[in-house]
Amino acid sequence: MSGQTPFFSRFEFLIAWRYLRARRSEGGVSVMTWISLIGITLGVAALIVTLAVRAGFRAEFVDTILGSNAHITVYKAMETDANGRTDRQIRDYTERAAKIREIEGVTRAAPLVRGQVMANQGDYSGVAQVFGITAEDLATIPRVANAQTAQGDIARFGEGIAIGSGLARELGVEVGDRVKLISPNGARTAFGTSPRVNAYEVTYIFTAGRWDIDRTRIYMPFAEAQSYFNREGAADEIEIFVTDPETLDPTIAQLFQTGPATLVWTWRDESGAFLRALTIEDNVMFVILSILVLIATMNITSGLIMLVKNKGRDIGILRTMGLTEGSILRVFFLCGAFTGIIGTLMGLILGCLFAAYIDQVMAFVNWMNGADVWDPSIRGIYELPAELRLADVLRSVALSLGLSFIVTIFPARRAARMNPVEALRYE
Repeated sequence: MSGQTPFFSRFEFLIAWRYLRARRSEGGVSVMTWISLIGITLGVAALIVTLAVRAGFRAEFVDTILGSNAHITVYKAMETDANGRTDRQIRDYTERAAKIREIEGVTRAAPLVRGQVMANQGDYSGVAQVFGITAEDLATIPRVANAQTAQGDIARFGEGIAIGSGLARELGVEVGDRVKLISPNGARTAFGTSPRVNAYEVTYIFTAGRWDIDRTRIYMPFAEAQSYFNREGAADEIEIFVTDPETLDPTIAQLFQTGPATLVWTWRDESGAFLRALTIEDNVMFVILSILVLIATMNITSGLIMLVKNKGRDIGILRTMGLTEGSILRVFFLCGAFTGIIGTLMGLILGCLFAAYIDQVMAFVNWMNGADVWDPSIRGIYELPAELRLADVLRSVALSLGLSFIVTIFPARRAARMNPVEALRYE
């Protein structure tokens, strides 16, 4: 067995596997091996689950934004007439919406009337945001027309109003009940502006998937909203949906050509700070959990150092039989690599199962806690989502294997450089 042996020969695998399975009485370190396995398994699983939950939360949060709100909103800049009165209403909303629809990538352009009201039913009241919109345009809003849960018939929208499920629950109303809407900017009289109070039948109750939307939003027929908020012949804004919400710049550049005094507000302007905070948090969590995986892999080093010490006699015998330093290095490198690979695979399976059954896991946690630990009023969405992405899984596996291989090199080199004479001197 003299001379240069091939890299990772079969006998090197056999020796490494035998050392890895050796009992402590035989000079093995099975306890340290199990500690390393468990640590790497839990570290990899935690990393995969965290990345899956963060990806799922971000995807669900963005989907509720894009499915319920305008991707781009067009306003009119404030103008002052000769009498000093300010006005930012869009009078030519029909023509401007038609021009916007002709822009490539725009799927919908709908004039809106917006206003805040006090919603009242019996002894219950709540603040609501009213969106005046046509029935045809309402039917094209994904998270409203195709809500997670809905009551009533959206086809009857022209006969009443549509409200979010959270607001309906707070007011204690169901489909068919009447809700009183109170606006402080009501009818203009000779004695000033008096509050406007109208009652409307609830014809549709939707759950868009966002707590703040379901808790505050009311949709009213466009013509009725114009009358209710004193917007006769005008709209407050035009909401726009596009095919690719991630690429808005080309569309925005063309929107400024559709009319004078145009102002633009996008979904990124509204939620960009929160999404950037999520990205920073994702990176920080990855670094923190990577440190945990590193700590787990360091147990491999401890185990290999003990293994090299216990197998000093074997190393001396193998060297006298003709094994090269490279063969000894590869044998002990394989001992550590086996631990890292097995722990990573176990962590991969555990993490994927945890992410796949996140709903059942959260149900168990809620049962153990005796209450719902996921508060939608804080998180914004109703449940903890998880989305396994191949890139995140591969990144976690590569990190674990890379760290396992790196920390294995140093004790393996120590074993390879051991002097066989010194190893056998006291045997």
